Amino acid sequence: MKHLPRLLVSSVVRGSRQGDSHGGLYLVDMASGGFEQVLDWNTCDINWEGRGADRGLRGIAFHGDTILVAASDELFQFDREFRITASWRNPYLKHCHEICIFDRHLYVTSTGFDSLLRFDLATQRFDSGIHIFPKGTALGARVFDPQAEGGPASGITFHINNVLVDPSGIHFSGRRLNALVRLNSKGLTAIARLPQGTHNARPFRDGVLFNNTEADTLDYVTPLRQIAIPVPRYDTGSLSNTQMDETGLARQAFGRGLCILDETHVAAGSSPTTIAIHDLAGQRITHQLTLTRDVRNAAHGLALWPY
Repeated sequence: MKHLPRLLVSSVVRGSRQGDSHGGLYLVDMASGGFEQVLDWNTCDINWEGRGADRGLRGIAFHGDTILVAASDELFQFDREFRITASWRNPYLKHCHEICIFDRHLYVTSTGFDSLLRFDLATQRFDSGIHIFPKGTALGARVFDPQAEGGPASGITFHINNVLVDPSGIHFSGRRLNALVRLNSKGLTAIARLPQGTHNARPFRDGVLFNNTEADTLDYVTPLRQIAIPVPRYDTGSLSNTQMDETGLARQAFGRGLCILDETHVAAGSSPTTIAIHDLAGQRITHQLTLTRDVRNAAHGLALWPY
């Protein structure tokens, strides 16, 4: 590709203790190979308690001159200097992962309620929710009011971790779903099969693109072909804090975070926090940048820096 991008990257840290760094936001310049931690989760004005097992920031979206970033149970708004200008919580927002903006609304995955929430950017309130539930051998969906009682009980049946909205409908996927699902006026439709354990699944060109996290690959699957590009790995002796993960979940090559750059190039994240540019045509990684060798520190959200 002609021009390498600048990216905003969020990270979480697994197994960290109070006083440790819990990840944050990084402004990454893939052309120069430089990066800057523009917000440290541990030192900024965000309460440490109650943020879920993975401490840090998750999905990223841009709206006008503001930056919207999700934490586990709270949506934060930052200005371009990364100062918090507003934040919002909701009883049905728990263990959030990815977010996206479409038609003046922000959509957020509420993994802890098997739900998707919609946030009205004009009124700055959560105005709708969709609960996904098992319906025999298929899925069901129920709309609820996130401002009222009577919503879903907490639970993680599907581990819904990604949402993408376009004119054709709301697309979502999860670690425990075996498909990329589209929801629109016609109902729920599985538009592509997925392996268990995926992140960031989305329609792309004539197929589906996703982090095949259990297989440690970035996959692009169409009716005619399947591309699987291995996630970067390191010599275990070069990694730090391998014995400090109290959760037992941290590992290298955990693929998560995805950003479309053009018709053949995508940026993807992995742990320890690494950003790699994948060339789908060449089926290889062309550039990669490692932000840390701390195996607990894992990339989460990736977005093109628009300013």
